Amino acid sequence: MASILFEIKNAVAYITLNRPEKFNSFNREMALLMQAKLDEAASLHEVRAVYITGAGKAFCAGQDISELVGDNKVGIAQILAEHYNPIVKRIRNMPKPVVAGINGVAAGAGANIALCCDVVVATATASFIQAFSKIGLIPDSGGTFTLPRLIGWQKASALMMTGDKVSATDAEKMGMIYKVFADEPFEEESKKIAQTLAQMPTKGLAYTKHILNQSFVSTWEEQLSLEDKYQQKAAATEDYAEGINSFLEKRAPQFKGK
Repeated sequence: MASILFEIKNAVAYITLNRPEKFNSFNREMALLMQAKLDEAASLHEVRAVYITGAGKAFCAGQDISELVGDNKVGIAQILAEHYNPIVKRIRNMPKPVVAGINGVAAGAGANIALCCDVVVATATASFIQAFSKIGLIPDSGGTFTLPRLIGWQKASALMMTGDKVSATDAEKMGMIYKVFADEPFEEESKKIAQTLAQMPTKGLAYTKHILNQSFVSTWEEQLSLEDKYQQKAAATEDYAEGINSFLEKRAPQFKGK
């Protein structure tokens, strides 16, 4: 059984973490396959949004601890350099919006992979745990970068040090995630967000994502210059022309991602 499921439907690439018996924790095979599927989604013009979720009761419990011990153990340095850092870089550099549908617990690297996505929504019974301190490690997978920017230094520091579990409802309240849906409509409602984004001006969304990435390191003046540059690029797209024409003609736009 494949550890990553991949399906394209209505311009959305659906990526499902598929080791439910291990709460979708990552081993090397799964991490490398995840990277390959993210690359595939990025390369296909027919894909205009990506939706990531987990099979079974969990989104992702982080690292499969069994890989850290024994004769065939994988070192921490290798795991970061070849597994998690390439995954989060691919998500942030994906020229399409990435939605994370958190269907259960997201712990450790699983939480931080989720939080680097563009839109994060969760079912009401989901939770987020910075579990690293429980085994003497530090947060990785970009967590020390993203989490303080989402919820502030103090809350991020406390959650990383204590390893406290955060409910989906509390995560929404503190700005960690975008929305929470009740369990029953969660799958339909969360996928609807990806489906909506897949019908929007893909290049404009990619430019928005790019300059948001740059905002982490830019000065005010540099960010204004980037907005100027990328607004001109957006205005040169076919989708911009369609947006203007549809507005003037009082009809729904038909964007093509061009």
